[in-house]
Amino acid sequence: MKVIAVSCDSGHNFSKPLRTSIRLIAGLGVEGDAHLGAKVQHLSRVRRDPDSPNLRQVHLMHAELHDELNARGFSVASGDMGENITTRGIDLLRLPANARLHLGPDAVVEVKGLRNPCTQLDGLQNGLMAATLDKDANGNLLRKAGVMGIVIAGGEVNPGDTIRIELPAGPHTPLAPV
Repeated sequence: MKVIAVSCDSGHNFSKPLRTSIRLIAGLGVEGDAHLGAKVQHLSRVRRDPDSPNLRQVHLMHAELHDELNARGFSVASGDMGENITTRGIDLLRLPANARLHLGPDAVVEVKGLRNPCTQLDGLQNGLMAATLDKDANGNLLRKAGVMGIVIAGGEVNPGDTIRIELPAGPHTPLAPV
């Protein structure tokens, strides 16, 4: 379980350029990123309720999704879909709410929910939004576009850093869109 890539962008652009490292700031998010803040920063959410807490300080995505999408004919890489941290070896989507990810020696991100894919994905590549959605055996919608979290402990995060999962006390609550 490790960090594959890190990304951030000071503008509200959909894709985020790769960085050699990022710094997480407790209670705020990724230093220098447009989504940094204690209150909601995603523009569509700011219009609805600018005083709501920012549960989307950090966007994490599993590299296995990139693998799946690329095998289906898309061309996606780390940062392309707006993620700050790309992981490998963790089933992010199956983590319970409030699981904590220890990234490198210091940083801790608490997972708050699933990223709800939006139509901006189709602006990157036609059909990409639908490709990040699926149905389970019971017909329930599955969102595969990563998870969103808040920064509990700050620190530098680099590609190659190990990730340790700390599960919350049970019973566990499945992730829902945030």
